Amino acid sequence: MSRRLMPCQWCGREIADSEVGRRRRYCRQSCRQRAYEARNSLKGSGIPEDSVVLSAPEVADLSDRWFAARCAAEDVATAVAEGADSIELTDLTAILVKLTRDAERLR
Repeated sequence: MSRRLMPCQWCGREIADSEVGRRRRYCRQSCRQRAYEARNSLKGSGIPEDSVVLSAPEVADLSDRWFAARCAAEDVATAVAEGADSIELTDLTAILVKLTRDAERLR
């Protein structure tokens, strides 16, 4: 059975899903601690606990990463429409996968 990679819920780094026991949510103790601190900082603020709070620079960075991923997806679509060879499509899809993994990261 192959192990599935899951993103850390704090930093987005990939972590291997264990085959037994509870699924890991964080890649390391420091990410778990930062998530705990973030949850506790919201207590009494009226902001729902499951909310994600990002600063303006973090939002701009996330938006930029998703824009780059969309452009890469459009490049793949254009290459398919123009009958690109498998080597070019393989290269373009590798770039797309990398950009979408980067965009998945919240911090």
